[in-house]
Amino acid sequence: MMRVFLILLWTMVQQNIPQAAGVKVFPPVNFTLTVSSLAQVLLHWEPNPNQEQKNYTIRYDVKILSPVPEEYDTKKTHSIRTAALHNGFSAHVRTLLFHNDLQMRSDWVKENLPPPPGDPETSVTNLSCVTRITISSTVSLHCSWLPGQEAPEDTKYSLFYRYETYTEECQDYIKDKWNRNTECRFSVTHIDPEEVDKLVVIHINGSSKYAAIKPFQQLFNQNAIEKVNVPRNVTVFLEQNDLLATWEKPISPFPKECFEYEFYLFNLKSGNKQILKISSNDFRLQIDVTSRYSIQIRANHRICRARGFWSDWSEIIYVGQNKLENPVTWILTVLCVFTCCTFLLVAIICKM
Repeated sequence: MMRVFLILLWTMVQQNIPQAAGVKVFPPVNFTLTVSSLAQVLLHWEPNPNQEQKNYTIRYDVKILSPVPEEYDTKKTHSIRTAALHNGFSAHVRTLLFHNDLQMRSDWVKENLPPPPGDPETSVTNLSCVTRITISSTVSLHCSWLPGQEAPEDTKYSLFYRYETYTEECQDYIKDKWNRNTECRFSVTHIDPEEVDKLVVIHINGSSKYAAIKPFQQLFNQNAIEKVNVPRNVTVFLEQNDLLATWEKPISPFPKECFEYEFYLFNLKSGNKQILKISSNDFRLQIDVTSRYSIQIRANHRICRARGFWSDWSEIIYVGQNKLENPVTWILTVLCVFTCCTFLLVAIICKM
């Protein structure tokens, strides 16, 4: 009998039956979802007025169902989440009641934001964005996309970006042959080049006389879409049988330790190519001094932030000169040329 009682008691605790503590747990009330900014949702609820609070600790369990599943708990009655909203947003919330070692839960309360109107095939596709840090330490932004397959020819797409609390609409577009916007350029943005892994929200909506155009949103890590600048002041020279190269880090507010490099070495004599990965700002390599080489260097982020896009290659630098290794070969070559020229001269004289 005692064993059956213990099993029943354990089952009640495991199932968090409110009556196990003699208290009923009520779900929150007035749960709402509000779009507070581009790709940003405010979740808000209120404590249930019937909930007994004396000698209890109350928290709230929040579960995001879509677009990206997530679960967390909070003592607040509100929460802000950033997510792409073009396919809607759905979330649950419930009350958590703590007393000593006992945790009790209410039923879930669910709310959702429906997706905006429009055929998904009218949304833009293949959205890609690139940022660059300029000489003046500002950040430029360039985005490109393809029109949706079902988007009418008169569709006009408009792009907005949001960074933190700042939102701006694009004013500089590039169009396709149907005069539809397919690229956008911001020469200066409010993106902070010194921040790490902040989100850049891109929102593209559209309008047409013939169909509802569904908006599209995408979130980008600001460092992951940065096109790193080219290494500066690249210097290459020979020291006996060694090739020495030095350079400065790209234009960036981050220190040199945050970058890695690829060193492209091409032997113009043999045709051999090498790409060497380097984590410092200098390099020494033993080479064939009888050959001429072309050299280029490019950079990317290393450990301080998310990897971005590799920079363009630096301008080509040439070093060394092709030399014939055997003097006998050189002499024979000269004799061969001299002999050919002599025979040609004799033949011309004879013909005259």
